[in-house]
Amino acid sequence: MSTRTLVISAVLTILAAGAHASTLDDVKQRGVVRCGTSPNNPGFAFTDAQGKQRGFDIDLCRAIGAAIFGDITKVETKVVEPRDAFTVLTTGGVDVLSHRFTWSFSRDNGVGLEFTQTMFYDGQGFMVRKAAGVKSAADLNGATICAAQGTTTELNVADYFRQHKLTYKIVTFNGTDPTRLAYDEGRCDAWTNDRGSLASRGQGLRNPAEHMILPETISKETVGPIVRDSDTKWAHLVRWVMFATIQAEELGLTSDNVDQVMASTTDPETKRFLGVSDDLGPKIGLPKDWAYKVVKQVGNYGEIFDRNLGANSPLGLSRGQNAIWKNGGLMVSPPFR
Repeated sequence: MSTRTLVISAVLTILAAGAHASTLDDVKQRGVVRCGTSPNNPGFAFTDAQGKQRGFDIDLCRAIGAAIFGDITKVETKVVEPRDAFTVLTTGGVDVLSHRFTWSFSRDNGVGLEFTQTMFYDGQGFMVRKAAGVKSAADLNGATICAAQGTTTELNVADYFRQHKLTYKIVTFNGTDPTRLAYDEGRCDAWTNDRGSLASRGQGLRNPAEHMILPETISKETVGPIVRDSDTKWAHLVRWVMFATIQAEELGLTSDNVDQVMASTTDPETKRFLGVSDDLGPKIGLPKDWAYKVVKQVGNYGEIFDRNLGANSPLGLSRGQNAIWKNGGLMVSPPFR
């Protein structure tokens, strides 16, 4: 065999190996799911007083760990600033971004990203000091506005102010915490971000009660986990793990009752979902009872929302659009069949 033939053969072998490599294989070999999260975002992703990571986005990561390993501790979280997050994902630094990023056309096409499923419906707003006497966004004509770099907030502000014939000055900062600090120090008249993030990070202001979120919502922000677009199988896995939390709420399954229901149910849809009758898991590289483990260890979507963002949390956010479709919201899962 000639040297040239040997070289070609070696190249083809490497290419074939690369073609068959998958994120799921890497995750299983490593023994943990690596998840990128937003920094210091109470309710969504934060470290509590006991040093434990908590939050809505953290629980979404743990759901993936439960599905693959049957163990929510098999997750490593990495805090990434907005301007660095996509690079960290596309270069393999994390397996999934469970972050406060909006699903948009430009992000979903041509940059190596794939948004899997909307897990939180939000919209951009403004926070101001109550003492300023500002009652609506229309009162922000000529205002200086703080925003984080690497987000969609700048374009949304530009579109809104242009449409309403208002003037403004944008001041951007490298990271969400520097943006909050700049606003708290009086370097701008208003702070803009998704309303959920304003409610969350507003808790970190020196005197939170002195500030308010204006009533206007100037954009639609569909937020959910992001993966690399080079691995369809992994994207499907993450997507259906997210759907499983929603489907569980639709079926009335909770972390408290799922054992009893699994042992006694005669409902065909519930039996399929829990892996009692059909064997859906192996189709996406998961065990037969993967959905049961997600519900048992993490809970359904409503449980995840309530303990981190809703009635049972300091944020006290209403479900609104994030209610399941049966209750007038936008959260819906395709059928598990």
